[in-house]
Amino acid sequence: MASGGNPHVGFVGIGNQGGPIVERIAAAGFPVTIWARTPEAAAPLVALGATAAREVTGLGACDIVGICVRDDAGVVQVFDGLFPALRPQMIVMILATIHPDTCAALAVRAAERQVTVIDTPVSGGAEVARAGKLTVMAGGPADAIERCRPVIDSFSALLVHLGDVGSGQLAKLINNTLLTAHLALADEALCSGEALGLNRVGLATLLSASSGRSYGVDIVSRLPSPAAFSSGAKLLEKDVGLLEAVAQERRVNVDRMIGTAGSFLAAAISKSEGEES
Repeated sequence: MASGGNPHVGFVGIGNQGGPIVERIAAAGFPVTIWARTPEAAAPLVALGATAAREVTGLGACDIVGICVRDDAGVVQVFDGLFPALRPQMIVMILATIHPDTCAALAVRAAERQVTVIDTPVSGGAEVARAGKLTVMAGGPADAIERCRPVIDSFSALLVHLGDVGSGQLAKLINNTLLTAHLALADEALCSGEALGLNRVGLATLLSASSGRSYGVDIVSRLPSPAAFSSGAKLLEKDVGLLEAVAQERRVNVDRMIGTAGSFLAAAISKSEGEES
């Protein structure tokens, strides 16, 4: 533990969501060391009191290391780089949204060094992270999650422990697929209303205050077309694809949710690619 009893936190992945998370951790008084590929990326957080490591192995002095990169390949690459510096009793906290089996495999490797891996994917986005109100879906040993709870509390409003390592990822994949299905239904509802002669803005306002409301309505009502959500849709496509793969591997039928979600993704991504060509 760092001086004063606060764990020393390492962090990799200081982008749109990871950056605000690190800001909250540092503001809560935890010593933070970050690693970024370029000094320019780390500079704003260094100005707030974080220390920048020259190599990812520089995070080996930390008690808890958070990884918040884009995908499975990125998480594995960071873990491989960090592996030689792992010390007994460290905790690696995976905030990225990846395949649950990847988390489980990394946990097995980490155990060789008496290190614990937990998965803690988050929901809420950059502004919610900045406000310290993220939702955290956790998987892994209860004692390790409790050790990390003070750090997690600095950037979240809700932490739910769902089971063994990988459970947090399963919950996140279901959440994101459900969100995508909500987007599809919300877009269909607003388009149907317009086709029937209703004012789109008025209908969206009504739905947002009625029993049919959803976060999907809030998002779609601000979009001129699904193509305007192409960047977010590509991230959701990754998560929907991961859930589909997990469900197939475990012989669980999620076809209705996947199919509904896929209709919105197809519209958002194909239309945006058509506009770019």
